[in-house]
Amino acid sequence: MVDQQRIRLLIADDHPIVRDGLRGMFAGDPGFEVLGEAADGAQAVALAQALHPDVILMDLRMPGMDGVAAIKELARLGSPARVLVLTTYDTDRDVMPAIEAGATGYLLKDTGRDELVRAVRTAARGEAVLSPSVATRLLGQVRTPADPLSARELEILRLIADGATNREAAARLFISEATVKSHVLHIYNKLGVNDRAAAVATAFRRGLLTVEDG
Repeated sequence: MVDQQRIRLLIADDHPIVRDGLRGMFAGDPGFEVLGEAADGAQAVALAQALHPDVILMDLRMPGMDGVAAIKELARLGSPARVLVLTTYDTDRDVMPAIEAGATGYLLKDTGRDELVRAVRTAARGEAVLSPSVATRLLGQVRTPADPLSARELEILRLIADGATNREAAARLFISEATVKSHVLHIYNKLGVNDRAAAVATAFRRGLLTVEDG
């Protein structure tokens, strides 16, 4: 993909007004062609397979299949489209899964028009593009690795993955339920999650748990 060619775009966002705004922005530029719009991740995947866009502007939080799931599915299907995330959220639990799933870039919706146009051109060339806050967050992840889980926290995490409640984990480890709750909160904090399912999913993704632990 080179800048002299028209860049073929697919817009995926569950808000019609956002899709309309993006379509209007790019449809008026001769360097771009808006192929279609999707209101959720599943529709984005289907349209990407049918229309073969160069770049997909992908929201993250959509009903049904969300943006990260759609990025993973596109990668599984071998889609050559570059995915440029365009979202309101820049927390670790939003940024890291999207980047790990294969997003080429990650921008926030307060990005200016000129910056967004440059970002799409950059993504179309296969080059990474990140908003400043996201770049800073990723650098922070590299410079300050996440606190490792203690041996006891790993024990409790394995029990959670096995479906144990806090009370059941306490009984199996011969400690109080309050102690288990305290460890669970520490696990959430270290993994950057808010619930048990997310803790288990993140632990598997980071290699802290294996299939045998589930």
